Amino acid sequence: MHTLPFILATLGLFACSQQSPSNAPPPPPTEGPKPIVIGGSSTVFPITEAVAKAFQFAHNRHVSTSVSGTSTALKKLCEGDLAIIGASRPINQAELAQCEEHGVSYIELPIAYDGIAVVVNPEARWVDKLSVAELKTMWEPAAQDKIMKWSQMRTGWPDEDLRLFGPSADSGTYDYFTKAIVGEEHSSRSDYINSENHAVLVAGVSADRLALGFVGLAYFKKNTDKLRIVPIDDGNDADGAGAIAPTSLSVADGSYQPLTRPLFLYVNAEAAARPEVQNFIHFYLNEGRPAISNVGYIRLSDAAYKTIQARFDQRTTGTLFGGEGSRVGASVEDLLTTK
Repeated sequence: MHTLPFILATLGLFACSQQSPSNAPPPPPTEGPKPIVIGGSSTVFPITEAVAKAFQFAHNRHVSTSVSGTSTALKKLCEGDLAIIGASRPINQAELAQCEEHGVSYIELPIAYDGIAVVVNPEARWVDKLSVAELKTMWEPAAQDKIMKWSQMRTGWPDEDLRLFGPSADSGTYDYFTKAIVGEEHSSRSDYINSENHAVLVAGVSADRLALGFVGLAYFKKNTDKLRIVPIDDGNDADGAGAIAPTSLSVADGSYQPLTRPLFLYVNAEAAARPEVQNFIHFYLNEGRPAISNVGYIRLSDAAYKTIQARFDQRTTGTLFGGEGSRVGASVEDLLTTK
């Protein structure tokens, strides 16, 4: 029988085929972790940028960050274009409907408090404080082309141009400010200098002694040599508080009203199953907390972060704010204990 020579010949052919990889199809590519990409609010950006750098150093993973208005970022989240965004106000009803239309569920994660800072040029020494009523007079739609000089605001103030700077209408800071001061989101005069980038607003106010603007507190704290903060009187003097400036204490205890508000991350619920997203969010809510204080915002309570971490781990979707958008005077701690 010729069985053995046949087997040896067959093995030889097999060996030759193993040594000729060019004749074999290439192995399927191994899919690595997807990139971590975050867009959104310029108010939240200083926190995210600092946390991203720390995460990259600790985990050797690149995180791509970009800035847009909160409204644009929430639109991209609801259309499935971004997995993680920063937002300076809660999601609203129109955005909820958009997420539902695209079949996108999200996890809402409050991360910090901000006190919107009303700022002037250091040379505007006549401005000692402002009331909510005076701010409304400056910013309401009826002020357009009418309230044009400082002297129209208060007797003794200079008869010179009042130049206003503020975030654009796509900004969550603009949404919250108009709700808190004018009484309605997206209701303000339009003849002011605007930008989605708070750094641009800082540059504008710091270069013009007749300027007044509003920015996230972190941007003031980074530019105390270029800006002067204006204490705000909410008009409720029953407690004798009077005008209050935003500080770590006045924002944390809620006494800086009505311009204290929470800041957020929103995470696509499907993307939250990805290990790299989980690692980054855990890092953000834990090791990333010092960045919140370092850039100039105010941390939530430890108990709040524990509950927020649980919301993410349990994939708890939806909003604590009922789709209202900006809710003036809302306490994250109170909402977390009642939902």
